[in-house]
Amino acid sequence: QVQLVESGGGLVQPGGSLRLSCAASGGMFLSYVMAWYRQAPGKERDLVARISNGGSTNYADSVKGRFTISRDNAKNTVYLQMNSLKPEDTAVYYCNAQGVGPGSNYWGQGTQVTVSS
Repeated sequence: QVQLVESGGGLVQPGGSLRLSCAASGGMFLSYVMAWYRQAPGKERDLVARISNGGSTNYADSVKGRFTISRDNAKNTVYLQMNSLKPEDTAVYYCNAQGVGPGSNYWGQGTQVTVSS
């Protein structure tokens, strides 16, 4: 069983930056594809960025060039650096770990990001 704990959310003005962190425990971090999703009120949970265990990344079109996902395998932690934030980035951000095999998909509790002046 993998536990994921997000941190780093908060209130930021448009154009500002935030760095989200997700600390993983209870599993083999290296074996998981890690990702960040977000869910705005009344909307579905959507993929923001994903990083493979080999370090390959992919991003939603809406965040390309502004957000960067990275992972520190020594610290069992994945990060999301968010720059040039926009009001439409406001959402609850969730960390996800995807392993191989049934039942190996885990979620954190979420962290709120609010972009507002």
